[in-house]
Amino acid sequence: MRRFYPLLRVFGALLIGFSLCLLIPLVLSWAVDDGAHGAFDVAFASALLCGLALFFGLYRENREMKVRDGFLLVVLVWTVLPLFACLPLYLHLDISFTDAYFEATSGLTATGSTVLSGLDKLPLSLNFWRTFMHWLGGMGVVVLAVAILPLLGVGGRQLFKTEVPGPMKEASLTPRIAETAKGLWRVYLILTAGCGVTLWLLGMEPWDALMHAFSTLGLGGFSTKDASLGHFASLQIEMAVIFFALLSGLNYATHFLALNGRSIKPYLRDPEAPYFLGVLGLSILALTLYLLALGVFDSFGSALRYVAFHSISLATSLGLATADYGQWPFFAQIWMLFLGSFIACSGSTGGGIKMIRAMILYKQVYRELICAMHPSVVRPVRIRGNVIPQHVLSGVMAFGFIYMVSIVSLTLLMTSTGLDIVTAFSAVVATLNNTGPGLNLVGPATTFAILSDFQTWICTFAMILGRLEFFTLLVVLTPAFWRK
Repeated sequence: MRRFYPLLRVFGALLIGFSLCLLIPLVLSWAVDDGAHGAFDVAFASALLCGLALFFGLYRENREMKVRDGFLLVVLVWTVLPLFACLPLYLHLDISFTDAYFEATSGLTATGSTVLSGLDKLPLSLNFWRTFMHWLGGMGVVVLAVAILPLLGVGGRQLFKTEVPGPMKEASLTPRIAETAKGLWRVYLILTAGCGVTLWLLGMEPWDALMHAFSTLGLGGFSTKDASLGHFASLQIEMAVIFFALLSGLNYATHFLALNGRSIKPYLRDPEAPYFLGVLGLSILALTLYLLALGVFDSFGSALRYVAFHSISLATSLGLATADYGQWPFFAQIWMLFLGSFIACSGSTGGGIKMIRAMILYKQVYRELICAMHPSVVRPVRIRGNVIPQHVLSGVMAFGFIYMVSIVSLTLLMTSTGLDIVTAFSAVVATLNNTGPGLNLVGPATTFAILSDFQTWICTFAMILGRLEFFTLLVVLTPAFWRK
């Protein structure tokens, strides 16, 4: 146990920092007198005292952490912080601890699946905290991709550390992870401010604009309204959200390089961007024509408006809605849910397996088909003309296998509880990809409150598993990790 003391001391420092984040909605609650300050008092004090106890109680344990300690630290952050984050919800609202933990996990993992209703009447500080968790978790995901996943050989940065040209290549970024993280935070702050101001100028109230900016840049999906973004019934607002959701779905290192170099060249060199925009564009056009042919919409403009918004919202894992697309033909629903499995770029705040892995998997499958016809041919997998090394191919293929096994296993587990297959499958896919709403009983017009406690815990596990991109969590669960 003693070997984990340095790790726990660092976690204590992070917990102290997290308590300061809780201080923001606490002050807001006192300022507007919305009645929730008592719950935030307890949450803030609990996080602060636990953090201080760990940090100062283990002050002698300041040894440098090992690589595997980093994995355990990340898992602790994404599993223990929701315990403190859920306290304001649990103490102030009439919900179970299971639902409160689910809601907090959904917030911090930027998933957006919710068990709450009556959001229009929720205290301002609680709505602020829900969306603020998205914002914190969103950048946490980007830093995770830069600092932790490369150690496993399956992260976005690791892919670009090979001969693949791209925005995450080490020579293109700052030499130290700390400096890189600061640069990414700067971009994140600029985009958040731009989104918030834009939504405010387009007619949203200031608080609504800020909170929806948090959700949009974190690609979370929590809204302050039960009707989600449909409450505002504004095409201009929808277009603004689409624009910033697309920016958040791109690699943040690309934004970093473009901002630093005052140039759009990094976007042109990004190997994921053409596929990201191309697949989305073709899907929107195809679904628009499909729904028009079936008579779901009367005009091309109307069909394009709703299809474009929901396709981008689900594909990027934003999860906001303007209409109940659960009433659309099932093919359209399942296709949009499928887009969320791979569209978002590596180094973005989106979920799913990420576009770079999808590209590599596709090229690997195509290579196998060619080799089956021509056994003697030598055809390496290339991205932008550069060869992908075998160890990266192996890591990505293992990732794809774990991804599919997780979907099947968790879906079977959900159906074993008596849930219908559409609800079970979509709930697993939506939480594993950190998309937000699913289909049928957990569709855009309903909430996850319909699930039993056991089903809710399955979805909670799926959110954490998906957000940590599988391997980070699975490494910690292996017996070899715990051997000295």
